[in-house]
Amino acid sequence: MSTTGREVLRRSITGQRRSVTLAAVLTAGHQGGEALVPVVIGVVIDQAVAGGSVGTLLLWLAVLAVLFAALSTSYRLGARFGERAAERAAHDLRLDIGRRVLHPGGGAEAGNLAGELVSIGTSDAKRVGQLNGVLPFGVAGLAGLLVSAVVLLTMSVPLGLLVLLGTPPMLYLAHLIGKPLERRSEAEQERSAFASGIATDLVAGLRVLKGVGAERAAVDRYRRTSQDSLKATLRAARAQAWHNGALLALTGIFIAVVALVGGNLAAAGEISVGDLVAAVGLAQYLITPFSIFSWVNGELAQGRASAGRIADVLNAPHAVDAGEATLPAPAAGHVRLSALGRGALRDVDFEARPGELLGVVATDPAAATDLLDCLGRAADPATGTVSVDAVDLSTVDPSRVREVVLVAAHDADLFAGTVAENFATGPLSEEAMSAAAVDEVAGALPDGVATEVTERGRSLSGGQRQRVALARALAVDAPVLVLHDPTTAVDTVTEARIAAGLAELRRGRTTILVTTSPALLAATDRVVLLDDGRIAGVGSHAELAGRADYRAAVLS
Repeated sequence: MSTTGREVLRRSITGQRRSVTLAAVLTAGHQGGEALVPVVIGVVIDQAVAGGSVGTLLLWLAVLAVLFAALSTSYRLGARFGERAAERAAHDLRLDIGRRVLHPGGGAEAGNLAGELVSIGTSDAKRVGQLNGVLPFGVAGLAGLLVSAVVLLTMSVPLGLLVLLGTPPMLYLAHLIGKPLERRSEAEQERSAFASGIATDLVAGLRVLKGVGAERAAVDRYRRTSQDSLKATLRAARAQAWHNGALLALTGIFIAVVALVGGNLAAAGEISVGDLVAAVGLAQYLITPFSIFSWVNGELAQGRASAGRIADVLNAPHAVDAGEATLPAPAAGHVRLSALGRGALRDVDFEARPGELLGVVATDPAAATDLLDCLGRAADPATGTVSVDAVDLSTVDPSRVREVVLVAAHDADLFAGTVAENFATGPLSEEAMSAAAVDEVAGALPDGVATEVTERGRSLSGGQRQRVALARALAVDAPVLVLHDPTTAVDTVTEARIAAGLAELRRGRTTILVTTSPALLAATDRVVLLDDGRIAGVGSHAELAGRADYRAAVLS
């Protein structure tokens, strides 16, 4: 079932119903008490000042002191409950977005830059969650209006009816005025998220950009994107200013009418001097609830826009569907591709026998990427099948597929923390570290495997990052391991050591090496050559080295 922006809002609020209710009750008590302040002052004038009684004056001053103490307490507690509900709701939304992005079926990243998803999971989630802290104040504003209307009705029916009958049109006009703000807020959030995504990509590829001398082009691209975001933000700011100004003008007119009617009634002797003071005080007080409505309406407009963006991520179709078939446990690791077709791949047929170290050379990088996607079930074949132990992977839940088939991409990222903490699967494997030559990396670092690495491992060299990522993949000890060019950044001596260590460590378990490295291919049992997305040859590295197309891909 698809999730709409309205559903996102509903879940956010109902999930924190208790805290929101408490906040609404407490803030409503605060606003109701605020409305009573001018009433008490009017009573003081009529009963104490006009009567000249010091005792009565002191009594009502004590009542005012108690009232203000209650106002302070109710506001602080109401704001606390509202803020708690807002933060918890935003946290729950971030978890929902995180679960969707990390779902084994994938798909949430389609059409979204990484920075956009981060923006949706942070700023948009915060805006939606904030409504839990905003809505209680809207309820409180209504409570203040009702108390004001009831008090005015007791003073004068015309004054009370004026407030009661005038409030609904004011609220409807506020809703209409908020529509342009909602539209422009959505555009602002989209452009801001896109700018964040571009910035994230540029930072991630900073070294590459410097290496090819593309800094100026990258800066120009970000400047254009940032300017678009700025224009959208300014349009939203103008809409916000127009929205606030229009509501303030409406509120001022309404309050002036209330004060005018009250003044005429006092002049006609229909209400007392104290009632007139209370009526004028209540008219001035009405600025508060209407200001609250203006603020709540603006927050609702922006919250609805953010909820729609969150719903788009939550509704993103999965790249692959869940399956009901299961793989054997333990898996033998017999991989079979039959008439496989997807993207650059054309009618590909080959197998990796249980325990075999199989090399795959793809002359087209796109074919290598499509092959990795199908083997790890990041995508399903358009035609043909990929099976493990005679079970079609497209019929198996993707999370189970990845327990059996581990695909280690060429650009695997490291995480901030120590080198050891990047081995998230459990204790460090000395054998995996040795096979990937990470022991040499640890020896060169000041604190060995306890050395802190920066975000994405940028404090390490390219070769060091590759070796740590390879050791991390080897430590999982998956029945089927698929490696994509794991040694492109290491020197030839280290590469030869890794080839020997990899063959030894993975003995008896299926390993597929998608690479053009002669050192790695020389350690394989067989090599499959993919040219133009089709099988062009199968044999040992030595046998295929006699082919011109193979030499062009591997030895050039």
